[in-house]
Amino acid sequence: MITSGWLQCIKCGTQFPLDEIRYLCTCQGLLASQRPPGWARGVSTALFDSRRLGNRSEIDQSGVWRFREGVLDAMPSEIVTHPEGATRLYRRKPLSLWAGIEELGFKHEGENPTASFKDRGMTVAITHAVRLKARAVACASTGNTSSSLAAYAAQAGLGAVVFVPSGKVSMGKLAQTLAYGALTLKVAGDFDAAMDLVMRASQALGIYLVNSVNPFRVEGQKTIIWEILQDLGWKPPDWIAFPAGNLGNTSAFGKALKEAYEAGWIAKVPRLLAVQAAGANPFFKSFGEKWARRYKVKAETVATAIRIGDPVSHDRARESIDYTHGVVTEVTDPELLEAKRHIDMSGLGCEPASACSLAGARKMRQAGVIGEKESVVCVLTGHLLKDTDTVMQQITSESSERVVEIEPTLEAVERAVAGRFSESGR
Repeated sequence: MITSGWLQCIKCGTQFPLDEIRYLCTCQGLLASQRPPGWARGVSTALFDSRRLGNRSEIDQSGVWRFREGVLDAMPSEIVTHPEGATRLYRRKPLSLWAGIEELGFKHEGENPTASFKDRGMTVAITHAVRLKARAVACASTGNTSSSLAAYAAQAGLGAVVFVPSGKVSMGKLAQTLAYGALTLKVAGDFDAAMDLVMRASQALGIYLVNSVNPFRVEGQKTIIWEILQDLGWKPPDWIAFPAGNLGNTSAFGKALKEAYEAGWIAKVPRLLAVQAAGANPFFKSFGEKWARRYKVKAETVATAIRIGDPVSHDRARESIDYTHGVVTEVTDPELLEAKRHIDMSGLGCEPASACSLAGARKMRQAGVIGEKESVVCVLTGHLLKDTDTVMQQITSESSERVVEIEPTLEAVERAVAGRFSESGR
């Protein structure tokens, strides 16, 4: 029996044991994983920093399990890790100038094993599935969750079933899912239809669900924040900006900051900036009405990773925004694609949804919400190669000069490159 901690409803406070397979309370409220009071006593940032340095075990190499006291009380033999996390925090002067934010960093979660932040939550969810002796795992996905689930399920020797909206997933993400061996069910409908179906199927067939409604996914995704804080020497930025779709990260980030502050790891709480695509903006709409109403929309955006009209983690995410005095904004597809072009041309690269973080930060700086001297970290949630179709369409629509067909002669090369490069090589 798993006894360290419990699950607790965020609405009514009802508690359930950790080894009970459930995702919602009887009141339909979302569940959060909780630990005994004082769990952080004696757990210092020095402990986390020591694990980051020197001759490290595979668990300590993980940017998730390095923080294991605050994630999940699991035996090393139970942990399913690639390892994940340990992603880099970048700075790029051209992006700072474009955004108008002098102190601007980029946490690139596309450097995870399956090239998105989803691996951080998946290592914890799959580890817990192993502890529960699950025979198979399932998710609904716009692509990143499915590829992550498929990889970790394959490593753990579990069956995997993914539900994807037919025609709404990039080929790069679908290829990953298929390569890792998951049974892939294309659902006639959008992500929200797939999510509804996987919820019902998981309950009916006894398959363990690992979407962000799963509280253990949130526990892994918290470590994005803790690792950013560690990257900065535990001196928090003023803002953390990130794309918001199903709102798992929004939920996780607020919980991470609350726990870090209460544990005494940080002296202040950064504000969260959750950025939605204008075509998939139910959380933004609710925020604009001070949470008076929960919206659902018919989602449509080039940012497929956040093309979600009815996010399941709405209630937990609302708590995060309120706790951090955060802001929810929206950006149009042209705005996020412009930000993506700047990120790509800086040598970082990201999938379209990731660029919402920079587009939203720039928009809030121009509106004066982000102050002139305030620092910002943007989370890039997925790798450039997650959606190559959008990259090629964008390049083709912007300029044909970047792809030039030539004859196989030196003269043709000379004509093609003439006048393109300065003496500095740029």
